[in-house]
Amino acid sequence: QLQLVESGGGLVQPGGSLRLSCATSGFTLGVYAIGWFRQAPGKEREGISCISNGGSTNYVDSVKGRFTISRDNAKNTVYLQMNSLKPEDTAVYYCAAYGPTVPSKCRLIEYNYWGQGTQVTVSS
Repeated sequence: QLQLVESGGGLVQPGGSLRLSCATSGFTLGVYAIGWFRQAPGKEREGISCISNGGSTNYVDSVKGRFTISRDNAKNTVYLQMNSLKPEDTAVYYCAAYGPTVPSKCRLIEYNYWGQGTQVTVSS
């Protein structure tokens, strides 16, 4: 059974950092693309970053330069390093997967598999 489990969320002050992890199981991570999404209270879920199975990455403008996505296929884990956090980054963060796919640019729509989410709160 394909599973994604997020961890690493929590409460952090503005300007701080967090690293989210997405542990995967039940499939070969190396042939799947992974994305990170977030949903703030009262807002729609938005895709913020993705990484293809070839290592190509993509970021939305609101997180570009602050967040870094990476993957360790040997550990079946994808990470989202979040620096210079702002109160507007407060949301539930989800990782998701689509595939199998060939190495190419990743997309931020049409994901098949989702984790349960982890809360990130940025507040002083």
